[in-house]
This record gives sequence, structure tokens and C-alpha cells, in this order.
Amino acid sequence: MMIQFLNVDKQRTRYLRMQKFILLVFLTIASSYSSCSKKTINTVNDPGPNPPSGTNDVSFWRTDGDQSVLLQRQTTVLSFDTKANSYPIIDVDSTQTFQTVDGFGFTLTGGSASVINQMNAASRNALLKELFGSDSSSISISYLRLSIGASDLNASVFSYDDMPSGQTDTGLNHFSLGPDSANLIPLLKQILVINPGIKIIAAPWSAPVWMKDSSSTVGGSLLPAYYDAYAKYFVKYVLAMKAQGITIDAITPQNEPLNPANNPSLYMAATDQLLFIKNNLGPFFKAAGITTKIVVYDHNCDHPEYATTILSDSAANAFVDGSAFHLYAGNINALTTVHNQFPNKNLYFTEQYTASTGSFAGDLQWLVTNVIIGSMTNWSRIALEWNLANDPSFGPHTPGGCTTCKGALTISGSTVVRNVGYYIVAHASKFVPAGSMRMASSQINNFRNVAFETPSGKKVLIVMNNNNSAAPFNIRYKGKWVTSSLPAGSAGTYVW
Repeated sequence: MMIQFLNVDKQRTRYLRMQKFILLVFLTIASSYSSCSKKTINTVNDPGPNPPSGTNDVSFWRTDGDQSVLLQRQTTVLSFDTKANSYPIIDVDSTQTFQTVDGFGFTLTGGSASVINQMNAASRNALLKELFGSDSSSISISYLRLSIGASDLNASVFSYDDMPSGQTDTGLNHFSLGPDSANLIPLLKQILVINPGIKIIAAPWSAPVWMKDSSSTVGGSLLPAYYDAYAKYFVKYVLAMKAQGITIDAITPQNEPLNPANNPSLYMAATDQLLFIKNNLGPFFKAAGITTKIVVYDHNCDHPEYATTILSDSAANAFVDGSAFHLYAGNINALTTVHNQFPNKNLYFTEQYTASTGSFAGDLQWLVTNVIIGSMTNWSRIALEWNLANDPSFGPHTPGGCTTCKGALTISGSTVVRNVGYYIVAHASKFVPAGSMRMASSQINNFRNVAFETPSGKKVLIVMNNNNSAAPFNIRYKGKWVTSSLPAGSAGTYVW
């Protein structure tokens, strides 16, 4: 009997062990299935290691219009292979290259500088490293635009040589960067410590009032009698900024020369800008040994003839590096129109705003399509959004300045909210450094895209899904492809 009981106990023990083993196997399989599912659909902020299953050849970051995913690296494994499918194909061809990229970024307005400087030191330093640094947690902004004097997103209107009513200063003896010495210049110096190679383009919103026929900061034209003085004004600006350790890579003679309604603003017809460049600004830069580029126009795509009028004059052409555009009117293809007529001249996309009345989804889709992808596929060397930062009331701004311009950042004290403009630019700036080269990529259906090769040899493809629903597609490179999918209205950046 004792032997029989022992045998029963042994059998029972074996049975319990078998149950535990089966349960353990079941839990392992369930856990594996759950983990696999999460890796397929979830996103992570940390670039982290790739999933162990399969070879991940392509890294992929995504932003969705509903803001559920914001510049997050996807954990989906993307492997190049030759398995056939029926999805549309974006062909990327590194043997066909176009323009070199100078960078992506924003205008650092005086208002931007003031709200950033109001942050406590630790928060400000962390933000600047996030914006302008080069590590994996940064969006690596590589290009900035400045106003020469005040823009309409300064708290007040000023030039660098303001005089009492009725007085002039043709010798520019009173020229001073003083109005920007409290906020803009110190902040620029901090940025240059983080990114010494950042490039800067600058533009005036108005000449000093005493040089204008309106005797007002709003509208009016530059009086021909002061063309020489205004050329000296640019020379003094470039040299004064250089003395502060700030190199101005390029200037435009006038922001939005066909918009005299802003505060400040100045009307400058194409023929006037042509004469100013060839008779005054160009020769004065040359005499002073200034290599800062002169870029014409700096206004909407509906008047490319403004740029071509100046470039068609051989004397002016000799001083001009290229032309700059905004897209509040016209079609981004205007840049290619100018390129085709003057292929040896550069193109720059210098401004587009997002409005306080806009939607995240609508702005993401339109601006990634037209500004980031559109400007690049139409030969631009840069793509800049408008204002970097403002306060929760969309200030500061001048009396009569823009009241609905939403910064890429909203800053209140030391609290920062990242708005749609931040993500629009980051999808390019984080992955496409200065010196990258645009390369060929085919446009398919509603997947607008642009491709680059970076100086380190990485390939970058930015894709916007303009379909009304989620859709898969292939990215083909050197005879192999990966298959990916984007939700409707989502932006994706792919790197391999």
C-alpha cells in the first residue's frame, strides 16, 4: 500500500509539473504576441535599439495631424527586400542630384528673443540646446532670419538710425545696434555657442523714416537722394554685427517690398531695387570688402517677374546671389520659373506663417507639402517658417503688426508649448543638415516627397500623405524597397 501511495504521489507531482510547464509556455507565447503587436503599432520618443526580429534598414519618424504622434520614431521594422506588392513606389535616385541645402529654420524676431530671454537660465539653456544642438534630442535648426531694425513682431518700431522729426543723418553718425543689444544680440551669441555654423539672412522692414517720402514707419518709398546713405546703412549693419561675432551670410534689400501696409514697411518697386543694387548697394559692399550675399525680392510667389526683372539687368545681376520668396500668394512652382531663366542663381524660401486661427492638421499638411517639400523640389536652398516664439497672446508685436501670427513656440514664463510650426520644420532640420544635397525622388499619387543625401552619406526622404485615408507605399532605392504606411495627413521622415 505504501508503494502504491508513493506511485500516486509521483504521478500527481509529474501532473502538476506538466500543468505548470503548459501554463508557462502559454504565458510566454501570449507575452511574445503582445510585445510584437506593440512594436508594430506603437511609437516611442527615444530612438533606442531596433526590435530584435528582422533587420531594420530604415529609421522612421512620424507626426500625425491629430497630434497623437509628434515627431516620434516608429518601432516598425523596415527592411529592404524585393518581395513584390501592388503598392505605389517612390523611387529615390542618388545618381541624380540638384541644389545644396543651406538649412531649415525660423525668423528670430525681436519678440522671439524677448520671450525666450524671460525664461529662467536653466530652462532657456535647455530650450536652446533642443532647438540648435546636434544630439539626438535636438531638432538641429541650421538657419535663421533676422530683421534689420524692427519687424512687426517687435514690441516697438525702430531703425538703427532714428532721428528727431525734420533731421537727417546722411553720415550715419548716430547708427547703433542699441535697440537689439538687450535681447536679440545676447541670445544670438548663446545660439552661436551651441551651433557656431548656423547661417543667417537678414532683411529690413523699413529704412529709417528720414530716408522715406512718407515720413512714416508705414509704407512710403526710399527717396533717391538717400540711396547712398541706405547702402552705407547696410554696410554698417553687416560690420557692426561682425564686430559682435555674428556673421550675416545674406541680406535682402527689403522684406515684402510690395506690401506697404505693415508697421514697419516700405514700398520698393522692382526697378527701384534694381537701381539701388547696381548703383549703390552692390558697389558699396564691394568697396568695403563685404562678401555677404545680396538676395532680391523676398516676397510672394505671385510676382516672380520682380526677381527676373532685376536678374535680367547685367550690371545688377553681377552683384546678386539669388532671389527669395514667400507663399502668401502664388504657386511654389514660381521658384522653378526663376531657376529655369537663371539657373546659376540661388533660390531661398524665407517666410511662411502659421495663424492663431489655423488647425494643427491643416497647417501640418499644407506647410509640409508646400514649404518643406515644395520649396526644396523647386530649387530652394532653405525653407524657413516665420516667427520662432511668442507669448500666449501672440505678442509682442508693433501697433498695426501681426496679431494672429503663431510662433513655433508659445512661451509663458519658463513654460514652452511646441506648436505646429515646430514640427513642420523639425521633420527636415533634425535630419537634413547644411551641406546636404537634394536628390531625385518620384512623385506618386498623393504622396508628396523630397529626398536628400547628407554629408555623411545618409539618405533622407520626407513624405506627406495627402490622401484621405491611411495608405501604404514603397520606397525603392537601388533595386530594393521597403513598404511603409502613413495615416491621412501625416508627415514621415525616413532615414537609411
